Amino acid sequence: MITVEFLGPIGKSPIEIEAKTLSDVAVKLKEDPQMAVWLDKCAVALNDTMVKDLGTVLKEGDRISILPPVCGG
Repeated sequence: MITVEFLGPIGKSPIEIEAKTLSDVAVKLKEDPQMAVWLDKCAVALNDTMVKDLGTVLKEGDRISILPPVCGG
């Protein structure tokens, strides 16, 4: 199992899912209409390291963070 956490204004509690790659995570998250609107806008971190490759292999206990865009000043 891996943990997926949703930061900032997404307002969703963390979930645990079975996934072998980031692509598997994306497929699962797109099944949720609330998440589908966020996914194209968000960055993704794997264990606090930014990742972009959907082919990234995951292992048991990994933590995926979904990071929405933010503005600061």
